[in-house]
Formats: sequence, C-alpha cells, structure tokens
Amino acid sequence: MRYVLVVAVIGTVLLASSAMMPPASVPAVGTEAPQFTLPSQEGKPVSLKDFRGKWVVLYFYPKDLSSGCTLEAHNFERDQAKYAALNAVILGVSVDNVESHQKFCAKEGLNFKLLADTGHTVSKEYGSLTNLGVVKFASRHTFLIDPGGKIARVFTDVNPGKHSQEVLSALGELQRKS
Repeated sequence: MRYVLVVAVIGTVLLASSAMMPPASVPAVGTEAPQFTLPSQEGKPVSLKDFRGKWVVLYFYPKDLSSGCTLEAHNFERDQAKYAALNAVILGVSVDNVESHQKFCAKEGLNFKLLADTGHTVSKEYGSLTNLGVVKFASRHTFLIDPGGKIARVFTDVNPGKHSQEVLSALGELQRKS
C-alpha cells in the first residue's frame, strides 16, 4: 500500500511539473510549417504538402478513445461542414497506431484524417510531445496552417469542449484580415 502511495505521489508531481512547464519550442506564427508524411487510419500516407492551397487545422491529442479526446474529435466532426466552407481540412495527430485510429474512427463515427505518429517525430517537430520517461503522448496543441504552408495561429492551452468553436472563430478572423 505504501509503495502504491509513493508511486501515485511521484506520478502526480511529474504530471503537475510537466503541466507547469512552458511548451517545448512550438513553431512560431509566420514560419513555415514543418513538413511531414504519416499514415492515416486507412493506412495510406498523408503529407502536409497534399493540402497546399487549403487551410489546415493540425491538432495534436493525447489518446484515442479517451474522454477529452473523444469530445474534441466529436466537435471537430460536428463542425466539418463549417471548416469545408472556409476551405479548411482537419488533421488529427497522436502517437497511437493506425489500428487504434481505425477503432476510434469506427466507434465514434469520425470522417476526417487521424494520423499515426508512432515514431514521435512530428509531435517533437511541432513541440507537442509530452515525455514522462516511459510514457510519451502528444500534447493537446493545435496549429492553423495557411494555404501557403505557414503557421498562422498556435493554440497550446486547449479546452476540448470549446476548441473547435475557438478554431473556427480564429480561422474566420484570419481570413477576414487577409
């Protein structure tokens, strides 16, 4: 019992300290978005360059089928027509594998691309990898990438329940300014 308590306290301290640390260097607004190619839930490669000429909502999330990630994904799914009307696509990224993404999409009725970053390289490039030693997962960050491939907006403090509306609002604002 004592051992379990010690492990729980250490885990809580690690989580709290990682939450208080600033995000690893995320790409700055105005810079070129790091290029990548990752497999989707269909097992087919998807590259950022495939979406040149469109706005890209590139969102990183911790875990398929977890409550916060499911809520966030449902809201993006619900709002897909609004994103399409703004010439935007949604790409979700986690360190889960293709099979996990397939199950998540099938169970939750998701129709946008979920990308498997099992090597953690894209999550690292975007400053969106949380490393707790033996456990690594994508941080809940979102990047709005403009049609020319530049980072237009970065979200590092994400509330999964409100995030899709927040991104839609920012996307509309950015498009009005340009």
